[in-house]
Amino acid sequence: MSIIADSNVTVAYLGIVSGIVDKLGICEYIDRFIPKKRSHLVTHGQAVKALLLNCLGFTERRLSLHYHV
Repeated sequence: MSIIADSNVTVAYLGIVSGIVDKLGICEYIDRFIPKKRSHLVTHGQAVKALLLNCLGFTERRLSLHYHV
């Protein structure tokens, strides 16, 4: 049995946007121009992607609750 057959899976537009950001290499492009200088776990590109997805989600939850590395 596959996981998809046994559960309800919703593929919303946020997954599509996330895939397009990954396919275009936007995170890597941002990281090339703004390198990470401190010991944070999230790069600048990942933070921009998380902010974009959070803005498109129209949620009232904090960003730190959505994005985990």
